[in-house]
Amino acid sequence: MPMEKGQLSRARVRPGGTAPLLLQTVHEHRPEAGAVSVLKARGTVDAGNATEFSETLAEHIAQAERAGEHPVLDMTEVYLACAAAVRAVDRATGALAFSGRALPVVQPRPHVREALRAAGLPGVRVHATLASALNSLEARRRAGPRSGGTGW
Repeated sequence: MPMEKGQLSRARVRPGGTAPLLLQTVHEHRPEAGAVSVLKARGTVDAGNATEFSETLAEHIAQAERAGEHPVLDMTEVYLACAAAVRAVDRATGALAFSGRALPVVQPRPHVREALRAAGLPGVRVHATLASALNSLEARRRAGPRSGGTGW
């Protein structure tokens, strides 16, 4: 069962353990980027919920593409607890990488930035802020669509 807007994942809080994963989709229209769909994540992605996170992220990307929106993943409040969490992001963005595109990921926490950088995921472009991610979308939009792609 995929996580819905504002609902907690099946991940549970263990005493002294990790925070549950909360995912929420926000649709916006920004003058600099056009229609944007931001998946905001909060909590911990670990081995127990990595598959569910990957499936939800892949569906977010697919829905945004069908709606003509630019998908963005906001990981500002996320902790990646294991290698399975990084692989979850890689699985969800694989189709983008295959087509030469990348998902803007907002995540200023140093450990998350380092984990994604070290993994070298081709379907991910890391940004320190949402404004930076939106500016990159604007630049891509001005450059025009790539052949066979949507320009992001």
